Parts: sequence; structure tokens; C-alpha cells
Amino acid sequence: MSRGWESKSVEEQQAEATRPKGVVKPRFTTEEAAQKREKDSLLLSRNGVLQQLQSTRNARHKQMLEAALADLDARILKL
Repeated sequence: MSRGWESKSVEEQQAEATRPKGVVKPRFTTEEAAQKREKDSLLLSRNGVLQQLQSTRNARHKQMLEAALADLDARILKL
């Protein structure tokens, strides 16, 4: 079992070695990272609401989902 972990570590080391030295991963501040997480969460929720909206046949449920979608869109735009 430890062998799998070793091979992953070796893969990561090899990938690091082949990456150009001038390329650096972007670092986010704590605030930027929190904002990105929040936006990702909102987008994920939006996709879930869209899927539910496509499959619903109940008019009231559809209205509720459309309102939720509008709210999520407004919150995403604020970010």
C-alpha cells in the first residue's frame, strides 16, 4: 500500500523537475482565496438548481427554483 504513495510522490517530483523554472503558481491572499471558494460554491449551487429546474414539472417548485437561480446570479455578480 505504501508503494502507491511513493509512486505518486515520485510522479510529483518528476512533474516539478520538468516544469519550467520561471513558471510559478499564483498565490492568493487569504481574502482572494475565500472569495474564490465562495464563487465556486455559488456556481456549484447554480448548476444544481439548473439541473433541478430542467427536471421539475411542478409549477410552484419551478417558481421557487427560478427565484433561487435569480438570487444566485445576483450574488455571483456581486463577487
